[in-house]
Amino acid sequence: MAVLVALMLAVAAPKLYAQVRLAVVDMQRAILETEEGRRAKNQLKKLFESRQEQLNGRQEQLKRLKADLEKQERVLSRDALQKRMSEYQEQLVSLQKNYMEYQQELAQREAELTKQILVNLQGVVRQIGTAEGYTAIFDQSGIVWAPTHIDLTDRVIAEFNRAHPPTSEAAPAAGDAGARPARPAAGRPAGAGTNPHPRGQQ
Repeated sequence: MAVLVALMLAVAAPKLYAQVRLAVVDMQRAILETEEGRRAKNQLKKLFESRQEQLNGRQEQLKRLKADLEKQERVLSRDALQKRMSEYQEQLVSLQKNYMEYQQELAQREAELTKQILVNLQGVVRQIGTAEGYTAIFDQSGIVWAPTHIDLTDRVIAEFNRAHPPTSEAAPAAGDAGARPARPAAGRPAGAGTNPHPRGQQ
């Protein structure tokens, strides 16, 4: 009986496998390389640069305040020095709070900009899969290896751009297409015991 079942499976297997059609799409790359994705990257870059400029300005103020405190440490009265130190600490805490708020703002804005792109990409993939009889199309991020001839990423990007042209703001140059994007991270403000100095993505 076992031999008979094995023979039946051996005969049926080629027909079964012939009907299976699989493909993969690198959804992360597709998001970055669509015209809408590039536009989103530009918007996030501008927002990051604006917030980084604000942080830099405030950190420079803190550096000057700390330098003044060090110069006047021996000439100010104890009460006056304590008051100036308290002001410095308050400004530093406020700066650190703003830093966290800006990080959250950037993350939220990135999520908002990429959410609809992802939804539309999934629609394009679904259309291709349905029209051409694919059994399944997988996201490449969950695949250890796949032959290049079943990778539909470039085609999905092209189909997306045709179906969803950018509505505003020009896309960046083609040389930016493969860049990782949108997650600019502003430099964390330095602690009270050191000179505050901005560090961030340029």
